[in-house]
Amino acid sequence: MPIKIPDDLPAAATLAAEGVMLMREADAVRQDIRPLRIGLLNLMPNKVRTEAQIARLLGATPLQVELTLVRMTNHVARNTPSDHIFSFYSDWESIRRERFDGFIITGAPVETLPFEEVTYWDELRRILDWTQSHVHGLFTICWGAQAAAQHFHGMPKHSLTEKAFGVYRHRNLAPASPYLRGFSDDFSIPVSRWTEVRRADIPADSGMTVLMESEETGLCLLDDPRHGALHMFNHIEYDSSSLAEEYFRDLAAGKSIAKPRHYFPKDDPSVKPENRWRSHAHLLFGNWINQIYQTTPFATASIGAKRG
Repeated sequence: MPIKIPDDLPAAATLAAEGVMLMREADAVRQDIRPLRIGLLNLMPNKVRTEAQIARLLGATPLQVELTLVRMTNHVARNTPSDHIFSFYSDWESIRRERFDGFIITGAPVETLPFEEVTYWDELRRILDWTQSHVHGLFTICWGAQAAAQHFHGMPKHSLTEKAFGVYRHRNLAPASPYLRGFSDDFSIPVSRWTEVRRADIPADSGMTVLMESEETGLCLLDDPRHGALHMFNHIEYDSSSLAEEYFRDLAAGKSIAKPRHYFPKDDPSVKPENRWRSHAHLLFGNWINQIYQTTPFATASIGAKRG
């Protein structure tokens, strides 16, 4: 089934060119089914790129998905045109009384700051609490996952001596998990961060399960059933060229940056990177959506009632 997004959203043209099925509002209302409502709190600087990355994965699932783009209420995005933000995004205060089958919180370029120094930290904490009463399934990514682990479980983030940057091999530690259905035992995922959370800091009574881990870069995916959440510390949603763009951007800015590891063929930045994680990205998001579909209440007013 297709994904329903605003007709004029720039991501629509990108997704249509890739063959992702899109649905117009007029067509969606004719189908006698309830679409899954998914909210995306997009904290990434390149919001247009992130919209396409997430919508691509949601649109490949066999269910009708309605995507709502959400922004922080008082934070002004500096890297995205204001007309795009005001045309396609709702601030959280305006949608906080609504309920969502799923809610995604992205990473943000603030990971080296202490959490309490992030200008929107207090509002993000309110949003995380709100997901417990108004959202059925939560999916957090990179810094968003670190923030959720800190807020819900008090887990600290640790600075790295050098950036974890590249495409790293990971292990499937829970093959029986519904979220890892169809996953290989060994697979690759892009990583791009200056900080990490550690297995040793997982509280013994948290109820969390480590689903994916890398020998080189540590924790990747935690299942947090107590909060109806998956915490993904890496960037399985990235495009083939995302790491290359980060690398060349930093080089152009005169920053000291090592080449992303295990990424460029023969470690040659002049060669186009190959995508070795696309299929697993689709699997993970497809499994997450399917799990939501199997367990979310049909009556949206009941969403979050058990946790709220």
